[in-house]
Amino acid sequence: MSKSETPLDTVPCCPPMATTRIPAESAVTLSQAFKALGDPIRLQLMSMIASAEGGEICVCDLTPAFEISGPTISHHLKVLREAGLVDAERRASWVYYRARPGLMRQLATLLTVDETVSA
Repeated sequence: MSKSETPLDTVPCCPPMATTRIPAESAVTLSQAFKALGDPIRLQLMSMIASAEGGEICVCDLTPAFEISGPTISHHLKVLREAGLVDAERRASWVYYRARPGLMRQLATLLTVDETVSA
């Protein structure tokens, strides 16, 4: 199975890291997603995709939002796909992107801080 085919949102996750140590297997998997989101352009793309009306957005609507070339946008979208954060579907000459909520929930859960625990 290639890197882009790994079903990252099906990898068992873990409780919030503020409560217990993250397992090594989960750390490797989830770090790929965090690394992909560590770039400002990819973080903005992810936000646009995740907040898109109807749950998906065409690349034709993403590209004009940035002052970088189309191939550069395509590279950033490929990184998000390979990290398991988005799915893509080609329709005629356009590609539509959807967020993968399972992996996003895992990232959010991992970063959850229990406010009842005193610092």
